[in-house]
Amino acid sequence: MKKRLSFRIFTAVTLVLLVLFSAGCTTAPVPRESGVAYELTVLHTNDHHGTVLAKDGVAGLAERATFIATVREENPNVLVLDAGDINTGSALSNMFSAEPDIMGYNLIGYDAVAFGNHEFDKDLSTLKKQMEQAQFTWISANIKQGSSYLGKPYFIKDFEGFRVGVIGLTTLRTTVIASPDKSLSFTDEIDAAKEMTDYLKNKKKCDVIIALGHLGSVEEAVGQNTSIKLAENVPEIDLIIDGHSHTMFAEPLFVNGIPIVSANEWGKYVGKADLTIVDGEITDIEWEPVEITTAAFPPDKEMEALLQPYVDEAQATLEQVVMTTGAEFEFGNRLSRYREIALGDLTSDAQVWYVQQAGLEADFALTNGGNIRAALPAGDVTKEAVMTVLPFENYLYVVTLSGSDVIELFDFIATIPQGAGAFAQVSKEVRYTITYTNGTGTISGLTINGEPIDPNRTYKIVTNDYLAGGGDGYEVLTRSTDTFNTSMLLSDVVIEYVKTLSQPVMPETDGRITVIGGVEP
Repeated sequence: MKKRLSFRIFTAVTLVLLVLFSAGCTTAPVPRESGVAYELTVLHTNDHHGTVLAKDGVAGLAERATFIATVREENPNVLVLDAGDINTGSALSNMFSAEPDIMGYNLIGYDAVAFGNHEFDKDLSTLKKQMEQAQFTWISANIKQGSSYLGKPYFIKDFEGFRVGVIGLTTLRTTVIASPDKSLSFTDEIDAAKEMTDYLKNKKKCDVIIALGHLGSVEEAVGQNTSIKLAENVPEIDLIIDGHSHTMFAEPLFVNGIPIVSANEWGKYVGKADLTIVDGEITDIEWEPVEITTAAFPPDKEMEALLQPYVDEAQATLEQVVMTTGAEFEFGNRLSRYREIALGDLTSDAQVWYVQQAGLEADFALTNGGNIRAALPAGDVTKEAVMTVLPFENYLYVVTLSGSDVIELFDFIATIPQGAGAFAQVSKEVRYTITYTNGTGTISGLTINGEPIDPNRTYKIVTNDYLAGGGDGYEVLTRSTDTFNTSMLLSDVVIEYVKTLSQPVMPETDGRITVIGGVEP
């Protein structure tokens, strides 16, 4: 009896010591031959935003699958990564909460995906379901739920002769431009990267450290930790794969000796990095963005078969009635370019509604009249009818301007001749009179939310990506000090908005724009 008890005590103590030893020990390095050159190909995407299908022969998961399979046939060592924002974009993806996208990534064989800010557009249960569906690893070293990481902080993969550690990072702007669950905490991206880089190098004996960061290379707000700042502050990183700013790189951007790369957006490109590794050190790196087109990479049949049921169901919804109107919302001979019309009011009000219901600030919205292309019929209105009114693939942006720049914005609007596509349609928060004399306009009585513009405060303006980028002469919008791409199509926003209205919806205007001395087409 005493011997048996002593054995149990010995066993228990041994197990405790083993646990303590394991917790503090380092992983053994990967065996390698001295002086031998090993090769690794890293394929990467970012800001996919629900681009399930090719558009005009560009992008598409089936085309991407063909390219990646081709690379795998030619290279034994391939790592496939995505820098975040799988969610929020096309109607097809949105309808199924990115299920076709996740299943497509599974079929392609992605290794790891960083959380992007748009992964938090819906509630946490939706994201958790996506994580359960995924056969790849979701990673971020700076997001926790309680004391545990939301996903994994890193991803490690061993190859013959070397070990790769991939650190996930998510922009802290997620807490401002999205609505993450209150149970989640976000820490500083650079602090997290430093801690994890040290851990992977010294404890996990990783030879190659890749930062898979949804950070962006463009500073949207003062103090933002971009991929450039990451390179400046964490020199031990070997390669930064970036997302968030949708930047098109023709070649790597070297900062502090670290190559930063990104693959634009929507799967239009796949970044391809070829690394040579000798004695655990990268001795050479070649990188290129590969354009994904149907002509170059015919759609993978297995992927097409996987996606077809989703496509069929989505197609049926185009005939779904989303609203009923009491009369036609007129368009006439392009009336949206001449005066306030009910379609312009509806489109602009929808933009403010969407941003505010997402928990963000919006002072007013601005739409170019040339973006509106047809009338809405009287009676039942289908999803397809709304998409006919707004056929362009415009995404909703929120820009931040000083009051003085807002004044300049409306000064510019006054110079736009009637009939031009730049003619402004605005949301109900705005009121002004535009008086034309010999075709030249002047604005008077301008108010926003019932108050004159304060040149000393800032304003949040909702608009489309075309205008936010200075299109139609709206250069002043490019001075934004804080820009947010919602990655929601304007047409989808309007569709969701009209469903909330009391039916039937009457095509009414409220005098937000008064035109004096103008012309009619």
